[in-house]
Amino acid sequence: MAFSIGMPWSHGEHKMHELLHVPEYDNPTSTSLTAQASFMLQRAPLLAFGTLDSQDRPWTTLWGGHPGFSQPLGGGMIGTRTIVDGAHDPVVQSLTGGVEKGEMIQNSNRMLSGLAIDLMTRKRVKIAGHMVAGALGEVDVEYEDGSERLEGGPDKQDQLQLVYKVDQSLGNCPKYLNQYEIQPALVTSKVKSTSASLSAEAKALVLKSDMFFLSSTTTEDMDTNHRGGPQGFVRVLSDTEIVYPEYSGNRLYQTLGNLQMNPRVGITFPDYQTGDILYITGVTEILVLSEAAKVLPGSNLAVKIKIEEAKFVESGLPFRGKRMVPSPYNPLVRTLATEGNIKSSLSTSHQTARLVRKTKITPTISRFTFSVEGGVSYKPGQWVALDFSKDMDYGYSHMRDDDPRSLNDDFVRTFTISSTPGSSTAKDEEFDITIREVGVVTGYLFRQNERAGFEVPIVGIGGEFEIVQEKGKLTPFIAGGVGITPLLGPLKDLDLSPESFRLLWTVREADADLVVDTLKRHPALAKCTTIFFTGTQTPLNFESVVSKLFEEGVQIKRRRLEARDLTEVDADTWYLCAAKSLRKNILAWLHGKKVVFEDFDY
Repeated sequence: MAFSIGMPWSHGEHKMHELLHVPEYDNPTSTSLTAQASFMLQRAPLLAFGTLDSQDRPWTTLWGGHPGFSQPLGGGMIGTRTIVDGAHDPVVQSLTGGVEKGEMIQNSNRMLSGLAIDLMTRKRVKIAGHMVAGALGEVDVEYEDGSERLEGGPDKQDQLQLVYKVDQSLGNCPKYLNQYEIQPALVTSKVKSTSASLSAEAKALVLKSDMFFLSSTTTEDMDTNHRGGPQGFVRVLSDTEIVYPEYSGNRLYQTLGNLQMNPRVGITFPDYQTGDILYITGVTEILVLSEAAKVLPGSNLAVKIKIEEAKFVESGLPFRGKRMVPSPYNPLVRTLATEGNIKSSLSTSHQTARLVRKTKITPTISRFTFSVEGGVSYKPGQWVALDFSKDMDYGYSHMRDDDPRSLNDDFVRTFTISSTPGSSTAKDEEFDITIREVGVVTGYLFRQNERAGFEVPIVGIGGEFEIVQEKGKLTPFIAGGVGITPLLGPLKDLDLSPESFRLLWTVREADADLVVDTLKRHPALAKCTTIFFTGTQTPLNFESVVSKLFEEGVQIKRRRLEARDLTEVDADTWYLCAAKSLRKNILAWLHGKKVVFEDFDY
């Protein structure tokens, strides 16, 4: 019976465990080519591959297009035969550089690593070892219709044949793997840029990518792995620096452990749609806890990469991919502090908000009144950040299929304060938030009883949302559902005459009572308001609600808000609070106008 013994932890992995207070446990890496790894190498349509160049800089590439281009040869040996970009792929150049095409390289013993990955089944296996032999040659292109060559198409492709000995292998979990259906394609590569900084095309690719592959190294071995998330999860700090959040994983920290010992990294960003590929080699800095949060608020672990060389190659991939289903574990994109992430301004206030009153407005919307011992200061239109982690963070879990996105949740939520402060000098003993039940945190809050003494820490209060009216000019405000709340605080200081103020409010018919509640508390708003009722879940009292609103002077439209509704309003500056999809449409409709809003997409 064959068996393998796990690898010992490296010094770098030990250091990561200590930094993050993770208990030690056995390293599950096998010291051989396991049956699982052998199977994946045969079945996976993609193989990410890493090696070092002549300057000992790591690079990563991505090969494949169909299963079966790698096969076991016995004795832990693997043979890979695949179409590659022989002219511009830095890994191919490092493996075969210095010899003519077709000439065999033997006994190079070059250190390398790989990741066999199937994005549709969300399976992957890591391998590491040494090169035994290889050669780069050419093969004729065989077109499906039998023609010798299509107009403008290549007649030959570079083919890499590689034999390597696998010394280590390890299966990985399916988290953060976004599904792509892979098909082979011809390589028609062209270098668009090579420099120590990112070109405009390179930055655009980084910002739309939902995955990349990276290789790290020590003096003894290499590691190639995958990082995935929502599109845009990697952020561009400058032309020479990028940063990405390290999500909750299996706590092996093999990549980060390598980077602790040797900060050099090789990264590749594939564009599955166009076949473009971005190769980067650079130097990393691991950001932990507060250092990570300073750059990427909401993160407690992140990696910053200083670029030494970036090569953007057009049509350099031997495959294309159709995006299918994103990973359910993907959290929201964490934007940079410099991009206006509101969590960057949070600092623990050491105050606690106590729930004293809960008012149900619609089946899914309620107003919560909190009291604060010693009072709290806030300005109209500001938000409050509340920390629910004490009650909702259940500790570390590798997988949580019942609630996958909770693994990267800090359980800090930001709500617009819907009440009006009493004065600019005195502190208020209470404040209101008016919110919809939309997720696990708000669901938890909706289940609380005001008589049970529920308390939640206040992380901070902030925001610069301010409505400024200019004499003689119309000020329009567009609200989507509970997006009315930033308007409620400043209302007492606004001129609400129809010639000075206009509210365009899109509301679900099921939430008609939110309109009733708002106008009951702020009756002067009625004569300058147009309501756009949408949806199909019409409440039983809807017709009587509409009739009453009409009597109060509210204009009623039972349809969606459209571009023509905005062109009818003569205003240069607009104010907006709406969900992302509606906001996107409105910003397009108001192109060229000044639109003031706060971005809560973090």
